[in-house]
Amino acid sequence: MSGSRELPCADKLPDVGTTIFTVMSRRAAELGALNIGQGFPDYPIDPRLAAALAEAVAAGHNQYAPMEGATALREAIAAKLQASHGVQVDPAGEITVTCGATEAIYSAIQAVVGPGDEAIVFDPAYDSYDPAIRLAGARAVHVPLAPPRFRYDWDRVGAALTPRTRLVIVNTPLNPACTVARAGDLAALAQLVRDRPITVLADEVYEHVIFDGRRHESLLRHEELRARSFVAYSFGKTLHATGWRIGYCVAPPALTRELRKVHQYNTFSIAAPLQAAIARYLPRHPECWQGLAPFFEARRDRLLQALGGSGFGAPPAEGTYFQLLDYSALAPGEDDLAFSQRLLEEGGVATIPLSPFYREPPALRCVRLCVAKQEATLDEAARRLRAFASRAAR
Repeated sequence: MSGSRELPCADKLPDVGTTIFTVMSRRAAELGALNIGQGFPDYPIDPRLAAALAEAVAAGHNQYAPMEGATALREAIAAKLQASHGVQVDPAGEITVTCGATEAIYSAIQAVVGPGDEAIVFDPAYDSYDPAIRLAGARAVHVPLAPPRFRYDWDRVGAALTPRTRLVIVNTPLNPACTVARAGDLAALAQLVRDRPITVLADEVYEHVIFDGRRHESLLRHEELRARSFVAYSFGKTLHATGWRIGYCVAPPALTRELRKVHQYNTFSIAAPLQAAIARYLPRHPECWQGLAPFFEARRDRLLQALGGSGFGAPPAEGTYFQLLDYSALAPGEDDLAFSQRLLEEGGVATIPLSPFYREPPALRCVRLCVAKQEATLDEAARRLRAFASRAAR
């Protein structure tokens, strides 16, 4: 037998391969490089959260949780949303616990778009949006955000809307560009979708990671948009526990019913002891989310200070636990894929290029790194980056 064989079925995603996160992380492991590209902490979770999990298991929370999520957790989420964003949410009819925010996003997309429909996404877009839209039989319409500011051009968005547009996906704070939407952006979006049969999906997983006194403009606080929106959140980000894969989606009752129709045949029931643990931990320790901004801002600033005068440009991230590094002064003619590969092999540091997050990437001279790391990790990363920059400048 020789060569590859034809698939016995249609390839629904023929152009989709291994994600850039897996590629860079795998290569970093092979080379023994420092991985500050992929977004996961390298420090332990709060021991009180671990203790809450042990309590939950001992208390017998080991069988199926309700499809829509454990009642205690949905009530704790509603209380948190009231405290953090000043909004009232019905835990029974407007909150669904999901397998991370990624499942919330996937199930929401499957619930409201289908063959012949279009969905607007903003590039650089998180890489799960486009495949989910295509698996629903719809078409993703990519509207680029231009570097270095990555701001919305609402006139361009308006021109991209058609009678087939059924969904607009927004992400704030924006991964991987590290920017934050303004109140004016939400007002412009509301004006564009008004009187159109368009649903909005807001990815707000970094809701609490906002820097320099900025405010998170949640769609839940915008009355007009809230009435037509799914809003996805992640406890993986809030609790420094990305491996727990617990997220949730907030939507008005009619949209929640549609979401749950998909959710119940997708993941159905999310890990019961993890839900019970978070339900115990969240009201006991509100500082877990109240302290996220200063926690990550201090790490961002530590890294930026360590890289001062290195040759890397680093406009301070507005939000997310990522930071962009501008390498244009060191390698002005090199694309970001080639540079990130060279930085990995020659500098011993794994980062993430931005071009894979675009349908049609512009000229990009920046890479993304993660500051959700121990201080010692960030210090070593800065040392290696400075050494690499010094060699590149010769």
